[in-house]
Order: sequence, then C-alpha cells, then structure tokens
Amino acid sequence: MADQRDAIGFAEKVLELLDEGRYTATYKYAVLLALIDLCLEGTQTSGAPPAMVTTRQVAEKIIEIYWPHTVPFASRAEALVLRQNAGGQAEILSAILQFRSRHAMDVSVPRWETRRAAPAAYARLVNTVEWKLIQMPLPRLQMMGQLLDPFIYEIHWDGNVQRRDVELSLGGAGGDFDNRILLKPRVGDYLLQLNGLLRPLIQRRWAAMVAQLNRLEDSRLEAFLFGADRIQTAKVRAGLWEIQGSRCFYCDARLADPTRGQVDHFVPWSRYPDNSLDNLVVTDVACNGFKSSSLAAADHVASWARRFVDGSSEHRQFADLARQTAWDRHPDRSVAVARGIYLRLPLDARLWLRRQEFVAPDAAKLAAVLTSTSVSDS
Repeated sequence: MADQRDAIGFAEKVLELLDEGRYTATYKYAVLLALIDLCLEGTQTSGAPPAMVTTRQVAEKIIEIYWPHTVPFASRAEALVLRQNAGGQAEILSAILQFRSRHAMDVSVPRWETRRAAPAAYARLVNTVEWKLIQMPLPRLQMMGQLLDPFIYEIHWDGNVQRRDVELSLGGAGGDFDNRILLKPRVGDYLLQLNGLLRPLIQRRWAAMVAQLNRLEDSRLEAFLFGADRIQTAKVRAGLWEIQGSRCFYCDARLADPTRGQVDHFVPWSRYPDNSLDNLVVTDVACNGFKSSSLAAADHVASWARRFVDGSSEHRQFADLARQTAWDRHPDRSVAVARGIYLRLPLDARLWLRRQEFVAPDAAKLAAVLTSTSVSDS
C-alpha cells in the first residue's frame, strides 16, 4: 500500500510539473517520454528498471520522438511543419529538419533507413541534440517556479556548463563532464508502473501546446504527432504471414493470402511506440479489431516470445526477413519493453484472450516466459 501511495505522490508531482507555465517549448514533454521509453527499453531480466541513463541515450530517443513531427501538417490551405517553441521553431526540431533536408527529403522514408544511409551525418545530429539537451532542458526540467526540485533525476552539471568541456569529455580527450542522468530511488519503477497513465496525458498536453503555438483547433493533431500510422507495414506483411504459417497470430485461423490479414503491434502503440519487426504480428481483421489497443493474454505472450529463442527456425526467419526488407529490428529492446509492462501489471488488470473475452494476468506464466527469454540480434 505504501508503494502505491508513493507512486501516486510521484504522479501528482509530474502533473504539477506539466502544469508549470513558464516553459516556452515542448522539450519537457519530450524528455519525460524519453525517460519512460528508456526505462522500458532498459528493463532487466529480473524486471528491474535501469538506475541511470546517459545524455547520449536521451538524445537518440529525442530524435526518434521528434522525427515524425518534422513532417508537414496539412491544415487549412497549406502544409507546414508545426512550430514547437513560442519564440520560433524549437532548436532541436530545426536541427532534425536541417538533417532531413539533406538526407531524408522523402518524408515516407523511415528514420532508421536514413540513419543507415548517412551514419556520419546522423551521428553529428545526435551530437547537436545531445548538447542542446545538456545545455537547456535537462538542468531546467525540474524547476518548480524559481526552485529546483530534483524528484525525477540528479545530474552533475547546471545551466552554466560549457560546450567545450562537454565535447572534450564525451570525445575521450579529457575533461570531467559526467553525462549520467541518475534516476532517484524508485523513479524507474514509478515510470514503468505509471506508463499507461502518464504517456497519454503527456501526449495530450504536448498536442495542446502545439495547437496553441500554431493557433490550431484540429482534432487530428494528437494523432498526427503520436499516431501509429507512420510507416506502411505492407513491406513486411507477407514475410510475417509466411513465418506464421499463413495463420492469424492470435486465433490460428488460416489466412488465404497476406492481403487477408492486418499487421498489429503486439505491445500496443499506446503503451510504447514500436514499429520494429519483432513487435509486429499478422492477424485476421476480427482479432485485430477485438484486441485493439489492449495487452494480450499470457498465452499470446508465450507464443510471441518463441520468436526470440536462439537457434529456433522462427528466430532465424525473423533475422532473414529483417535483412531482406532492411526493416528495423531490436529484439532485446522489444523483450525489455514487454518485461517492463507485463511484470508490473496489477492483479485486477484485464488482458485480451479472444474476441470479447478478457482474462486476469497469469503472473507466474508471464514471469516464467519473460525472465527466461534470451535475446540475440542474429
């Protein structure tokens, strides 16, 4: 009961932070989402969250979060990239736009393909974003009025940090800059436990701020900024269908051809935005509709986890499909995210099993499956 009260207290402080009115850019929302995502991705085999993350990790995650925001938004008579700063465009968004203007003019090209095609330029982009985070939002994020209240994390620098000192340290040329972001005790657990509540709240507040900055009242805005329909999954649908033996992943019904199926995010997009190959399954139309954004039951988790077993035919097939399609794949991250979500479910949670049937979590089975799964990228 004490843990629950502590988590509620933490959530109340996050709400207070979100209500803090002196922020002029959307960085606080991006950093909070990045910390939640990194805690999910860093969940250990035991289910424990990471105790720290680095500024580099946050910078890479921030680019991933902002990337779809650099696509022009069609409103009224024109399509423009939405402004995310009261005084003009946010600097981090401008840096991503500049990179895209040189290396990703086609807005339909996924971020990971551009990263592979222009690795040196992408690394420079990460350097730029990392410095911007170190310089501004990270030292100031936890300001409540005029006071600093480090209830989420501690860092060993302030707003007076110099770029030269940072570059010397991170480049291995000396210096004593410490790029660790040390999460306060239990914060990693709180972020994982509250993910299902905090994520939609942060996204809604973010969309509202962008609407205000751009003088928009468009109901499509939140879906545009954070929706799942960013990448056309038809490229991998046939391959997934073959791996699944031409059957629906959930009900095992035969699908006569790939076009009869739909691609579903096994861990729902609303819980963690993940288009990587291991999080995708092919389903029939009915199962996809019934499951919607629900978490799947333990039996489905056990079936899904088989694709990560080293040496299995399914594991090799996924590796082959990723190579053939050049599709993004992070099996270690996908499993870690599932651990972070499933191993903290309350006993009265409802998991989707079939059609309109929901069941309680089988905690023992979930723990056995997710803590024993070893992951390899090959």
